[in-house]
Amino acid sequence: MSALEDCIAALRTVCAGLPDPRKGPLPLGAYTMADIGLSAFSLFFMGSPSFLAHQRALAEGYGRSNCQTLFGIAAIPSDNYIRQMLDGAPTAAFDELFLKAIETPGVLAPFQRLGGRTLIALDGTEHHCSRKVHCARCSTRRRADGGTEYFHAFLGASIVAPGHQHVLPLPPEFIVPQDGAAKQDCERNAAKRWLARHGASLAHLRPVFLGDDLFACQPIAADIQAAGGHFILTCKPTSHRTISEYLYGATLEEHRETVLKRGKRTTTVYRWLAEVPLRDSADALAVTWFSIEMFNAKGKRTYHNSFVTDLPVSAGTVAELAACGRARWKIENETFNVLKCGGYNLEHNFGHGKDTLASVLVVLNLLAFAYHTVASLAVLAWRTAVAAKGAVYRFFEHLRTITTYVVFQDWAHLLRSIAEADIRPP
Repeated sequence: MSALEDCIAALRTVCAGLPDPRKGPLPLGAYTMADIGLSAFSLFFMGSPSFLAHQRALAEGYGRSNCQTLFGIAAIPSDNYIRQMLDGAPTAAFDELFLKAIETPGVLAPFQRLGGRTLIALDGTEHHCSRKVHCARCSTRRRADGGTEYFHAFLGASIVAPGHQHVLPLPPEFIVPQDGAAKQDCERNAAKRWLARHGASLAHLRPVFLGDDLFACQPIAADIQAAGGHFILTCKPTSHRTISEYLYGATLEEHRETVLKRGKRTTTVYRWLAEVPLRDSADALAVTWFSIEMFNAKGKRTYHNSFVTDLPVSAGTVAELAACGRARWKIENETFNVLKCGGYNLEHNFGHGKDTLASVLVVLNLLAFAYHTVASLAVLAWRTAVAAKGAVYRFFEHLRTITTYVVFQDWAHLLRSIAEADIRPP
């Protein structure tokens, strides 16, 4: 069994254990929770909202479909029935699948940096916004015209690495109204919950957490360290007055590098100062502040940023630390942007429901993204099929098209047919 089939089998086990809202003994031939969960997942994995409709037509004509042969779905429920049955399912039930996926042999090693450490970027994003459609789990905001806007958001976490084109998504933490809280939920609170839930299980990866200036505060830094991790967090001078005061007039360590690439000369200047308090208090964490400035051949500054970290900084490590800190943007460009604009349609309302449906569908969408990454890194037949089509989007076009008309024996048969442009029904 390939890594992809292992992942789908693990998902089937989790879906089979989801709470079933139906009362009493189920009639013969009733849809199982495994069939319901996998049917929803298959839409996101195949990148086709019409996938189930096509497979129902194949099942009528051939007696079986790709839902059965590729995903192990015995019977295909209707879209409305899937929404009804998944509304109320706990999103945390799928967390272990993300963690199991990254442990697939050959997947995690290319992401390791800083002497075997793993970079985990944290950031928040919205996936639903409406003035009409809402539920009890929606956050709200007032607009200038007096109207109320309802939205869903979550804190995302992705394993990233500078120079690596892929990212590995981890379980999300949803930003939802919390029981007994006077204020609305926010990214920082979600980050604290995420670290409390997953920090211990990821400690063996020696994680280094990346985040924007919002997370460069003492409570988040302390929680990261309590979870067994380290941090490289963006630090804007305007929002960290204590650090700015320490930097004023101080003698900073400096390291310069000049490279000539494709006839263009770039000079990078790194500066740092150790033992700087993160805030103005007696119990403030001592961090190291460092900055990066890039200049072109004419001396014009083309890039500038600054960070705080609890890792040791020296002339031999500052360049890699800065590259790792800059990799934070990958959760925006290569995670959220891909999910919203790269075929996953994260912001589309696949089903809002009255309870957890919108969140469950987001988790399944993220899980499909994670499994695609695992397949790209660990399944040779997948990489061969993608390479044969020249681009990932063309591969998925072929994947959606041929599964509409042909029932394949298994994933190996399907991927071989795409790679060799030779479709032979079993």
